[in-house]
Amino acid sequence: MGEFVATDNLLGSYLKDRRAKLDPAAFGFAAERRRTPGLRREEVASRANISPTWYTWLEQGRGGAPSADVLDRISRALMLTDVEREHLFLIGLGRPPEVRYRKEEGVTPRLQGVLDALDPSPALIRTAIWDVVAWNRAATVLLTDYGALPPQERNVLRFIFLDPRVRAAQYDWESVARFVVAAFRVDAARAGAAAEVEPLVEELCRKSPEFLAMWRDNDVRTHGEGAKHIKHPVLGLLSFEYSAFQVDGRPDLSMVVYNPATAEDTQKITGLLG
Repeated sequence: MGEFVATDNLLGSYLKDRRAKLDPAAFGFAAERRRTPGLRREEVASRANISPTWYTWLEQGRGGAPSADVLDRISRALMLTDVEREHLFLIGLGRPPEVRYRKEEGVTPRLQGVLDALDPSPALIRTAIWDVVAWNRAATVLLTDYGALPPQERNVLRFIFLDPRVRAAQYDWESVARFVVAAFRVDAARAGAAAEVEPLVEELCRKSPEFLAMWRDNDVRTHGEGAKHIKHPVLGLLSFEYSAFQVDGRPDLSMVVYNPATAEDTQKITGLLG
């Protein structure tokens, strides 16, 4: 059997490997004969706008831990994917990078298939600023008909504060509203999406005195798991246990699944969907 060889310089090894896999000509560098494949250290440093000496030290395991800003520059210079960028941060700083907000790009058919397979449990995918970008049939029937709304209006905060039907469906509207505002604040800040949320926050402050008061409270909470109760116009009171999951490879997206809390609720929902 081959012997596993450990290395104390995981960051340097990873940077060398990524650098070697890049085509110099694709980046406008001369394609003359090179002793090793890929980009040179000074070429990566130039693309990352950092000192060639500092980049060399990183590959050699010298100079201490890099900053998050430096790793971000290097990830762009090396054209890393999201998962490669996350790995770079994990081995370079011992933590994943902060979530980066990305304007809505939709979801893959495979991810939509996961949502559809979760019926009769309502399930949806939302962005870091709580725009709903995908949902299943149970979510349409039990929560909101997202497909009937223009994309720019498919926002959870808009539903809670500006849609009377959604408000009436909440068992305890004020508690739900406070929770949504506090969790939204955390997600938007984590994603660095202050510029993207500013127009939404300004609009809601104008149109909803209740939102204005809750926003000024500066409460923060996490949206992990809990219980939710709704008053459905056909089925009456329904109870759910919800869980929120980060989408692998898309840290700017979260999947929220509402599982019926009782067998009776499941039967009611299945009958309605059928």
